[in-house]
Amino acid sequence: MTPMTDSADIPRPRPSILDIEPYVPGESHVPGVAKVFKLASNESPLGPSPEAVEAMRRAVMGVTEYPDGTAQDLRAAIAERHGLNPDNIVCGNGSDELLTLLAQAYLSPGDEAIHTEHGFLVYPIAIRAAGGVPVVAREENLTASVDAILEKVSPRTKLVYLANPNNPTGTYLPIDELKRLRTELPPRVLLVIDAAYAEYVRRNDYEAGIELVSSSDNVVMTRTFSKAYGLAGMRIGWMYAPAHVVDIINRIRGPFNVSAVALAAGAAAMHDVAHLQKAVEHNERWRDWLARELSALGLEVTPSVANFLLVHFPDEEGKRAEDADAFLKSRGLILRRVGGYGFPNALRVSMGTEEANRLLVDSLREFLERS
Repeated sequence: MTPMTDSADIPRPRPSILDIEPYVPGESHVPGVAKVFKLASNESPLGPSPEAVEAMRRAVMGVTEYPDGTAQDLRAAIAERHGLNPDNIVCGNGSDELLTLLAQAYLSPGDEAIHTEHGFLVYPIAIRAAGGVPVVAREENLTASVDAILEKVSPRTKLVYLANPNNPTGTYLPIDELKRLRTELPPRVLLVIDAAYAEYVRRNDYEAGIELVSSSDNVVMTRTFSKAYGLAGMRIGWMYAPAHVVDIINRIRGPFNVSAVALAAGAAAMHDVAHLQKAVEHNERWRDWLARELSALGLEVTPSVANFLLVHFPDEEGKRAEDADAFLKSRGLILRRVGGYGFPNALRVSMGTEEANRLLVDSLREFLERS
């Protein structure tokens, strides 16, 4: 990236753009290590549905033509699966695009948007890119606090971003608390529920946001195919929203913002319920196993309902997260550093294959037992 200079003879961006810290993705390669397990980006170890793979192969033959700009088939598949009206669905190039479009549509320079202190790093980027001001609400026990969010609401507040479950903590707000947040927010404030990990949650008091959107004029839910559906590389997201929000986002999104191959993959994946269930069951089994094994090693693990764990390391010379990260890379294991989220001494680990999960535990045992 080329830094800005002090010269007045070049085009100048909006000042808030220069306040943005670029998003740094998880690493994918370790020099000199032949076999690498990437456990850094919350991707599915089972991969995509075979039906989605076949749909992509067929779709490639038609890439000389523009994709369906209305995403009709994909919206219909989503609507059928979740019992929704397809007219209230917008598809995007990953849910990140939709989160950004919402900021562009509803924030004017100087407007405020709230996110929690350990929320997804895309939120402040989207807010600042729209000229808005990010406002951080404290969390309680690494979990979003409705009271803390409401305390930050001001006359300039236009948006609230809430990841539920949250990344990188894996914690969540129950539906009663979401309803309380919606009820006590001013009607002029748009509540954006980012439910990227909803498919993994198996708790009776959890609801992804569909109920709230259906009964409200100021709630939006975003979802993704990047996690449980194993299609991160295809970049497919979707949004369920009131008709007036759908109308606004359709006015500003790109006319062909989702590729033909991605549209085909998403529709096929949505129909393959059996493959999704396998991914969820694999995750539940190994998340619980890994949490027990890591705790038995003496590491603190934040309880998670998603497909990752936040693992905290001792504050001891040679035993800290940065030391563990280097050691694990030497064993071919890539985890996610989360200092940018406010956890300088923790690593986030995505659920992997059985081989990767067992190797991780064995490697961390070796790391912690070193003198």
